[in-house]
Amino acid sequence: MRWTEQWLAEHVAGKQKPVLPAPAKPSKYHAVIEECDGIRFQSKKEAKYYRELKARVFAGEVRYFLRQVPFHLKGGIKHVIDFVEFWGDGSVHYVEVKGFATDMWKLKKKLVEDQYPIRIEVIR
Repeated sequence: MRWTEQWLAEHVAGKQKPVLPAPAKPSKYHAVIEECDGIRFQSKKEAKYYRELKARVFAGEVRYFLRQVPFHLKGGIKHVIDFVEFWGDGSVHYVEVKGFATDMWKLKKKLVEDQYPIRIEVIR
């Protein structure tokens, strides 16, 4: 944790050491939030895939892509897909970037694939 200018000034002036704020609680699955192009990603892996996808768009391989696309399921359940990619050959890819697959995620993935005519690709 870095000291602010005020904390440093108080320390140099001989006042007691300032109380530092508690460090942020780590993520349950140890994912590290990363920011890229002003967008906060839930993991470094997802941010890396985003940068690779932007390069594919620049190269002309992928026409465009969408982020965080929701799929509404029966019972008021919503599942959000990380990326929907529209490729130059006309194909559409539904991509999830996962470091750890929870039981809930596996269930929602199966429900989406059963209800919609799509297959979700998983990047690990």
